[in-house]
Amino acid sequence: MYEHYKTAQKKFWHPMSSSAPANRSKTLVIARGDGNYITDIDGHRMLDGVGGLWNVNVGHNRASVKAAIAAQMDELAYYQTFDGIAHPRVFDLAERLTSMFAQEDMARVLFSSGGSDAVETALKMARQYWIASGEPGRTRFLSLRNGYHGVHMGGTSVGGNGVYHYNHGPLLAGCHLLDTPWLYRNPWDCRDPQELTAHCIRQLEDQIALLGAQTIAALIAEPVQGAGGVIVPPADYWKKLREVCDRHGILLIADEVVTGFGRTGCMLGSRGWGVAPDVLCLAKGITAGYIPMGATVFNQRMVDAIENGPGFTSVIMHGYTYSGHPTACAAALAVLDIVEAEDLPGNAGKVGAQLLEQLQPLAERHALVGEARGKGLMIALDLVANKVTREPLDPANGLASRIAERARRAGVLVRPIGNKIVLSPPLTLTSDEAGVMVGALDDALANCR
Repeated sequence: MYEHYKTAQKKFWHPMSSSAPANRSKTLVIARGDGNYITDIDGHRMLDGVGGLWNVNVGHNRASVKAAIAAQMDELAYYQTFDGIAHPRVFDLAERLTSMFAQEDMARVLFSSGGSDAVETALKMARQYWIASGEPGRTRFLSLRNGYHGVHMGGTSVGGNGVYHYNHGPLLAGCHLLDTPWLYRNPWDCRDPQELTAHCIRQLEDQIALLGAQTIAALIAEPVQGAGGVIVPPADYWKKLREVCDRHGILLIADEVVTGFGRTGCMLGSRGWGVAPDVLCLAKGITAGYIPMGATVFNQRMVDAIENGPGFTSVIMHGYTYSGHPTACAAALAVLDIVEAEDLPGNAGKVGAQLLEQLQPLAERHALVGEARGKGLMIALDLVANKVTREPLDPANGLASRIAERARRAGVLVRPIGNKIVLSPPLTLTSDEAGVMVGALDDALANCR
């Protein structure tokens, strides 16, 4: 059944990969998924420690999600939401999201097809908010080093990792990076959480003073940085961030594409820090990967300004062919039922804490591991060349990929990102399965050089 795919020449490029080598190297072809497990075309079953790509939060092959998709396909597979047209499911999902995030005062949703769309929407609407509010000079964006905000031009421009910048020419002007509140590596060599927050907030204040608050539209950040290395900020950082933004009138955009719907142990990563942003960027967990979807959710402050803006400033000249796709909305509603009924944020918090606790000894036992860190079910092992100096392992030597390959042979799929091993399993992960992941990684670290 699958023999053709073992020798087939690839006519596609892998995202985030070298083009020619990726097409010559052996490909891991996933054929089936069920629960927290996936199976490749050779019949090798693996625990999905990657969760698809941070997104299969409810696990694979959930009957209720498939049934909701099938029922919606029978009723109305697709219709658009432009020009005053809608369909029942877009009403239902918008109501569900604004209700779920009522404590953040969220009031309106713009739907899209994924996380990059959701971020692009947030950036554009932040500028529209200031035009509608009579401050069109607020066009700049602040963001954090190591941050990842998707691959559209706006999201790439506010992203904090140069590898996403090099091949695409000049980026969006007016984007300014701040240092990440990362205890393991930061320019102040600071190891105290409160002191690190103070350093970062002082730098933020200095940047605002330099640029002028009247030129800054918004600050965008992930509550816990994902692709940048699972960087968990000090507990007081987001509250301080919110205070500074409020004092200077700057919008706060939370990129919850990875952290939304429970991955950090709370329904929103920002809620876990006790903060209500002005904008939420959502995707991934909203449909658990069953159908592509993104959503950008705006609080009442923004709604009031835009809907009551003078003249053309109240017109929403943004959207996508698939904004509010009926089948995607149906999938999202079914997924959110599972998230809430099974308390997946609570499970992510409990099992994630157990998993991290079991991984901590690997940093003591293996010279390669500088730190095991994370929050909820987003966890990383930071691979180092020198534990004392915390010198990162050179990603070019491919050791992270070799570790991941050995873990796969042991029945666990993990993701190598540069010099880190990242874990983002479904939020349905059990304690026993967490132990299996630890065992596979322990073996891989002991046997890869």
